[in-house]
Amino acid sequence: MLKIYNTDISSNEFHRIDTYEVGSWVSLISPTEKEIDEVSTSLGLKKNFLMSIIDDNEKPRIDEEDGCKMLLLDVPVYENKNGINTITTLPLGIIVVRNDYIITVCLKKYNIIDVFTKGKVKEFYTYKKSRFIIQMIYKIALLYLKMLREIDDKIELAESNILNATKNSELINLLAIENSLTYIITALKSNGVVLDKILKGNVIELYDEDQDLLEDAIIENNQAIEMSDLYRGILSSTSSTVATIISNNLNTIMKFLAGITIVFSIPTMVASFMGMNVTFGKFSDNPYAFLLLLLLSLLLSLIVALILKKKNML
Repeated sequence: MLKIYNTDISSNEFHRIDTYEVGSWVSLISPTEKEIDEVSTSLGLKKNFLMSIIDDNEKPRIDEEDGCKMLLLDVPVYENKNGINTITTLPLGIIVVRNDYIITVCLKKYNIIDVFTKGKVKEFYTYKKSRFIIQMIYKIALLYLKMLREIDDKIELAESNILNATKNSELINLLAIENSLTYIITALKSNGVVLDKILKGNVIELYDEDQDLLEDAIIENNQAIEMSDLYRGILSSTSSTVATIISNNLNTIMKFLAGITIVFSIPTMVASFMGMNVTFGKFSDNPYAFLLLLLLSLLLSLIVALILKKKNML
């Protein structure tokens, strides 16, 4: 999907346009080859420069070619795998074309792009490219923090259900959270390297107000890294505890079933003995023989049940 946006310099009105104007923002979301050809031809940009971004295995980096600078950052996105919601990361490419245009390339529709297109970012102007890039970086850092808080809630929920855990579903959920944290930590550290290079001033032109916002973004990114490491440590401990509790709960259930089996086997044994082809003298002719055997079975079962209960097997 190809869309072009522009902020009018005189009125600062942000709107969508149909032509490529100097100072505009070109947004590519899951672009087709035809759209890539159109952008590369219209803006005099090499096609392979754009194509290099459309790979979900691309890592955060900075590249420059023919006066065009590219920043590649990882953005967290939600993903559903086998019915379980997880978080993964996908690349977001930001290209400054000879200081005339700015291009963003996404593999899918990211929520962070909607924040800008819907005018929810203060002091956002397409012609202020350096600020646009730093604002984008800052919003990405805040998005990581937001998702980490959601992960914290999931860990707390898992801990509340841990005492009654008897199935592997609890471990599977924790594994999904752990995988999400792994993606997040890797992406945050890679993004941090890019942010440090930008802070040196060799990538994009930095103004005083932009540098302050960039420093805030770096602080938020570092805070997200610390939170991720903390949650991963908590999750590792929680996972071990869940595995132990599941094993103990299953052992308790098996012990209880074994005790119940012993108790219920006693009436069967009594009935088997009395049902043998053996005479029991006058007891066989007693009209209350069945009732007496029944009471005997119940008495023996009760005695055995009390013994097992005392030994903590019931």
